[in-house]
Amino acid sequence: MTKHYIRWFSEIGVTDVALVGGKNASLGEMVRELGTQGVRVPNGFAVTAEAYRYVLDQSGAWPGLHDALDGLDVKNVDDLARRAQRAREIIQAAPLPEDLVAGIAAAYTRLQSEYGEGLTVAVRSSATAEDLPTASFAGQHETFLNIAGQARLLDAVRQCFASLFKDRAIAYRVDHGIDHFRVFQSVGVMKMVRADRAASGVIFTLDTETGFRDVVFVTGAYGLGENVVQGTVDPDEFYVFKPTLRQGHRVVLRRKLGGKEIRMVYARAAGRETTRNMPTPPEDQARYCISDDEVLELADAAIRIEDHYSRKAGHPTPMDIEWAKDGLDGRLYIVQARPETVASRKPLGTIDEYRLGGKGTLRASGRAVGSKIASGRARVISDVGELNQFQPGEVLVADTTMPDWGTVMKIAAAVVTNRGGRTCHAAIVAREMGIPAVVGCGQATTAIRTGDDITVSCAEGSEGRVYAGLLPFTTTHIDVTGLPRPQTHMMVNIANPDTAFQTALLPNDGVGLARMEFIVAEHIRAHPMALVHPEKIEDASVLEEIARLTRSYAKPADYFVRQLSEGVATIAAAFWPKPVIVRMSDFKTHEYASLLGGRWFEPVEANPMIGFRGASRYAHPAYAEGFALECAAMKRVRDEMGLSNVRLMIPFCRRVEEGERVLQAMAGYGLARGGHGVGKGLEIYVMCEIPNNVIQIDAFARLFDGFSIGSNDLTQLALGVDRDSDIVAFDFDERDPGVKMLIRQTIEGARRNHRHVGICGQAPSDYPEIAEYLVELGIDSMSVTPDTLLKITRDVLAVEARLGRAPRSAAPARHEPPPAAGSMP
Repeated sequence: MTKHYIRWFSEIGVTDVALVGGKNASLGEMVRELGTQGVRVPNGFAVTAEAYRYVLDQSGAWPGLHDALDGLDVKNVDDLARRAQRAREIIQAAPLPEDLVAGIAAAYTRLQSEYGEGLTVAVRSSATAEDLPTASFAGQHETFLNIAGQARLLDAVRQCFASLFKDRAIAYRVDHGIDHFRVFQSVGVMKMVRADRAASGVIFTLDTETGFRDVVFVTGAYGLGENVVQGTVDPDEFYVFKPTLRQGHRVVLRRKLGGKEIRMVYARAAGRETTRNMPTPPEDQARYCISDDEVLELADAAIRIEDHYSRKAGHPTPMDIEWAKDGLDGRLYIVQARPETVASRKPLGTIDEYRLGGKGTLRASGRAVGSKIASGRARVISDVGELNQFQPGEVLVADTTMPDWGTVMKIAAAVVTNRGGRTCHAAIVAREMGIPAVVGCGQATTAIRTGDDITVSCAEGSEGRVYAGLLPFTTTHIDVTGLPRPQTHMMVNIANPDTAFQTALLPNDGVGLARMEFIVAEHIRAHPMALVHPEKIEDASVLEEIARLTRSYAKPADYFVRQLSEGVATIAAAFWPKPVIVRMSDFKTHEYASLLGGRWFEPVEANPMIGFRGASRYAHPAYAEGFALECAAMKRVRDEMGLSNVRLMIPFCRRVEEGERVLQAMAGYGLARGGHGVGKGLEIYVMCEIPNNVIQIDAFARLFDGFSIGSNDLTQLALGVDRDSDIVAFDFDERDPGVKMLIRQTIEGARRNHRHVGICGQAPSDYPEIAEYLVELGIDSMSVTPDTLLKITRDVLAVEARLGRAPRSAAPARHEPPPAAGSMP
């Protein structure tokens, strides 16, 4: 009979969920099917659901469980807690039959013979309705780490059996219409990975906030993995882009350093607690918990797991995976894998847009979970005993959340926590409940008080913000599945990499203007020349801040190249393989001077708008070394990272000779137009925003592959109006006949020279008549702000219909090849 109660991972697979539960079935599947493909899983065995039933049968526990649970109303939190406690006590009191004890002991001894007498094991619950494509039960059942010895193992198995009736597990089953007495508990016993001496974390094979499928999202922190899962640490984050990884480009797309304030290690005490948390040394907090090579090894394993499960299911199946690094052997292990059940189920072709209608005082900020906005009265929970005070519609504010808080989170308007990352318990449950959450705020529980009216916004990028007051906001539900594609290609302007995955969900033909200034100002923060020549800075505090920002790099300039390349690459990956036109830096001198260390490298100009900006800086001795860093970053994006959909654009190029000097400098930095080798096919555009660009368009066309009309500067220079001046703002109008004539001459000149021509200025976003005029002239593309894209697309379709132009037959496929040079993007 023992055979029915114990099964080794090598004996089970995904078809054995009814016998060993979802978690164990998945571990067995990976051991059997993926072990030879580099997916490393620690060995172990399952105590089957048959054993669970056997224990309850032998002890006569079923009638008592029915008495405890029949007629339960899960909305009554106090009654739920009492009944759940009674159910657990019934199971905890049930003795384990002798033959089951003998079977577990024999399996444990066999595992000891494989790994040695010093073996410790992880003991994990694995319910028969857990880790399924439609229900996850994440974090609802017990897990015990660092278990050594037969007595502790048997006690942990009994506690796992009982955890089938934890409060949240009961409520979850009720919510999903699952009968308590048709779900049974299996228990997994596996060799403990010594992550207490290294690191561990979670992997998703999609972006958890947007459902973007082409990335592997890895989180990690030092020590055992419970801190990452439960949200007690702010973990490191990494993205890997699947398409280019499959092509052989082994580069991490983007990284974000987490605080990693504590790490969970083994407890030395002889009591029941087998793990404890201790502070992470500052020098460890300041560096990533795993190397880029290890991130890529995890991404390889994650993709193999996703591909395998997708083949089994017959459709794409994004995965939620737990990993651990063993500090003794230095290897990476997969310790759990299950289908992702929230982001992957978002309907394609529908977009919910949330937009704040006002601004309030910022009370806290952290990592955004989802993209929604909610407001309500705050309820700060500092102790689990306060949960019964929570009222429906309040905002839950806590240091962190625990799995048994599910019944409260279900009625919350939003969640705000001091600790945690985007794969922690609070984040997972918030996504599942469809409510916004801001996690990892640091001091939210002191900045916010119970009774405060607050607004929680996750609609402003990856940073979530908590504002004072009940701010107005709007919600728009958009179905884009039936929207035709106009002949004029509709592109978007974008600056913030944090919004790229979400923006890419809109129907688009790529990015007509990617501004790198936002990345430099918000992510890098330092002037590039200050990183090349820190010795010229005369302020010790500025030098100290630069040293802090660049401490993980061999030299400060490497920090600039890595940060800029990751920001641009994130945008390029979001829209891959559609073209992404990246404008080289176009700060004005006063804007450059405001960057960290900038004032030592910038002149003071009376009118920076027409001063030392754009192309004039690139080959000038005052900035040439800074431009070299920009070029090194763009070369890394295209060559090392494989994002060949990136095209480059030169702003504010006053003269043909200036364009020649810039192109020569770029070629010297490995960015030759056309190019050879890995980065071949580079196209370089020029902004058409100076009247001389229009007058000499034939000459500029010999140098560049395309033109993008910058209507803001073109209007300024055509009308002689400083667009930053309020007093003459009434004279600034892109609809002026002279400006329209310049636009017409640009489009005609580009077509005459067989060059692409688009517009990325504000005019078509602000004035429908300008958009109509551009369509009538036959412009190749318009690039507009994301919030106006759908409206302008509809306007363009109407104009084209009036002109007798039929829309394109279908939206472009996500993986169609980028258009060739000289064609419309």
